[in-house]
Amino acid sequence: MSSFMYGRLRVMVVEDEPYTRRVIKGLLRQSGVRDIAEAEDGGKGFLEMLGFRPHLVFCDIHMAPVDGIEFLRIVRGSDNKAIANTRVIFLTADAQRDTVLAAKDLRVAGYLVKPVSLARLQAKLHETILLNPELN
Repeated sequence: MSSFMYGRLRVMVVEDEPYTRRVIKGLLRQSGVRDIAEAEDGGKGFLEMLGFRPHLVFCDIHMAPVDGIEFLRIVRGSDNKAIANTRVIFLTADAQRDTVLAAKDLRVAGYLVKPVSLARLQAKLHETILLNPELN
């Protein structure tokens, strides 16, 4: 998949650690993504999402005051179908059963284990392009 195709994506990174946010944004830019928004917790992430309308969100699970599970719950509960159906990929090292089940119930689109590799991030970008006809 060419960086031209990735360049058409709007991607948001919701992560409380500034260093990790910079790394993810760097990998996205390296892949050709130019339209990137960011937020440091789920509450701010949802507000940013309303105006930005991302195709894909990479979201940490453990944040305060609004964590990733609550962020995804808010997204899925949105009255706006485009927002409610946005693909959300969790960034985490958390594989606890309760977390995984809660994420599945909320239709998480997948997980990327930290530290994130360029190849795994690009695989998720590729899936997003394939699942969004307007990007093809």
